[in-house]
Amino acid sequence: MCGIAGIWTKRGLSDRLISRMADSLAHRGPNDRGTWIDTDAGLGFGHRRLSVIDISAAGHQPMISSSGRYVLTYNGEIYNHLDIRCALEAKGHIEWRGHSDTETILAAIEQWGLPAALERSVGMFALGLWDRENRTLSLARDRMGEKPLYYGWVGRQFAFASELKALRLVPGFNNAVDSGSLDCLVRSAYVPAPQSIYRGVFKLVPGAILQMSAGAREATSSTFTGLPGQFEHLTIERFWSLSALATEAASNLLIDEEEAIRKLEELLIKSVTRQSVADVPVGTFLSGGYDSSMIAALQKAHSTSSVKTFTIGFDEAGFDESPYAQAVASYLGTDHHEVRVSASDTLAVIPRLAEIYDEPFADSSQIPTFLLSKLAREQVTVALSGDGGDELFGGYGRYLAFNRSHRALARIPPGVRKAMSGTLKLIGSDRVDWLGRLTGLDRRFPQPGHKAQKLASLIEAGGNLEALYPLLLSQWSQSANPVAKVAFPFQHAQQERIDGVGDVAQMMAWDLLDYLPDDILCKVDRASMAVGLETRAPFLDYRVVEFALRTPVSMKIRPDGGKHLLRRLLYSYVPRHLLDRPKAGFAIPLGQWLRGPLRDWAEAGFDSKRLAEGGHFNPAVIQAQWQTHLSGRRDYSTALWPILMFQSWRDSTLGKTETDSDASPLVIGAVA
Repeated sequence: MCGIAGIWTKRGLSDRLISRMADSLAHRGPNDRGTWIDTDAGLGFGHRRLSVIDISAAGHQPMISSSGRYVLTYNGEIYNHLDIRCALEAKGHIEWRGHSDTETILAAIEQWGLPAALERSVGMFALGLWDRENRTLSLARDRMGEKPLYYGWVGRQFAFASELKALRLVPGFNNAVDSGSLDCLVRSAYVPAPQSIYRGVFKLVPGAILQMSAGAREATSSTFTGLPGQFEHLTIERFWSLSALATEAASNLLIDEEEAIRKLEELLIKSVTRQSVADVPVGTFLSGGYDSSMIAALQKAHSTSSVKTFTIGFDEAGFDESPYAQAVASYLGTDHHEVRVSASDTLAVIPRLAEIYDEPFADSSQIPTFLLSKLAREQVTVALSGDGGDELFGGYGRYLAFNRSHRALARIPPGVRKAMSGTLKLIGSDRVDWLGRLTGLDRRFPQPGHKAQKLASLIEAGGNLEALYPLLLSQWSQSANPVAKVAFPFQHAQQERIDGVGDVAQMMAWDLLDYLPDDILCKVDRASMAVGLETRAPFLDYRVVEFALRTPVSMKIRPDGGKHLLRRLLYSYVPRHLLDRPKAGFAIPLGQWLRGPLRDWAEAGFDSKRLAEGGHFNPAVIQAQWQTHLSGRRDYSTALWPILMFQSWRDSTLGKTETDSDASPLVIGAVA
């Protein structure tokens, strides 16, 4: 895996600036560095390399195509690049310089063009491509958003990079914090694409290509959203659309469950086998849950060498899944490794979180994910994960709860639903957790307090999916207003209804479009890249995704739980008694820690003067929430953590560059 950066400007361009931008991403690519500049065009590329395939100098980047027309800076892995090479060789003789996938994708672009080359590619990637002949710059990102790509305008310059820290090095960077993006962060724990925390800076949406000419390098349009569309001198087009495929799949669903299981096994074997190929050691994250156990089982079954697995454990009851991971590892016969996380470990990591995640990010499982990556990196350079299994095969409890209850809840009068929901909220998550420990219910249903609060949201929304989904994602009530200058909760741009798709399938599709890339995959990418570890997600092979879209909800969710189809396949590899238990998730005991060992640090973050700095927050609203949390009546840790993460990020990264978040961006005319 790698780090990429680039800038296009009318100002003089120096190799020193490109080098600094690239070197800010050295953690993503510790093995090699390179720069390339077209002085006449005012364009420069930088690259930091983590050598995984073809670790020789033949994989050095930025790379120029054999004809000299294209220049590429690229981050990712193309798992089928040898197949693409065969297809290219069938077209005529090619003298390859090495066996890197970078050289392969460049040759494919020369042969078929960028969109067609990406359509043929199976993998994860983010890239910048300069066409010397047409004088156009293209940016592209993989189908599921596994690899990050930020871009935007700094003064009257266009820049892009794997992480924001490279963009902040561009001379004149003074982009303001966007209040709408901050509201999303506070409510959802992440900033969803195409927004970023800064005005004028965007994330490229997954499965898309941005192409621009020189006319767009100085400013953005007043109507520019970052979503696919056409603007003056700039277009964003999808080369792969999950929404379109979901609509198409809804009228062509699978019927035969036995055939579906055989096809799923075939696809996963192919994906795991391909993603296990590297010129460096490869291992697997293993929690003992269905998804990671499936990946570990297939890797073990189809590997000729020892398989290393890695897990994390906690001392607090209800959060520790390490015994289950150990049981699965023992059955499979993997070389298993474990690290335990304590509050003191968390305290040690907190000062690094702003640097690691770069854009403020507040899924608290970011901490164990980083520590797990650090453990794995001591032994391997690549790790497979089970990410995507929940969203594709119906693993989250909200899918099961909505599937069971939405029709019944829709028949209950709104006033009665509101009273039921209010009662649950009044009881409070801490009391539910206490009752769970007292009765032993928490052994069957981990973190019952958290689940009770989500149930309250489900009851309040009734059968209305559009009303329910934001409640499930949000850590704050719709009426609360913790962020200043935001009159109403900011809506996620990609949460539009998909034609022909039922409610439960719609919920899963929204998660695939938004929550998966911007929370789960962001978390894993930043945590692993911080220690120079490449992570791969076999479930996110686009053929597996397209298969899952064609799988009806009835094959995913049954009365006994989600992932029905996946579980049936997994039981043929691992005994079900080692697997069947309520989902705990990759959570930490944050609520307890904020009242205990993290309290002093949190109190400093919630100081009224600090909250008022920058004019971003409504201090009284936040402090009231904090006092309620301290009282033990409610666990508001997931609502409060994003604010602490923003405060930490602001202290470490904004400094003197911060400006009023209402500042106007540069404007050019948009194409009607």
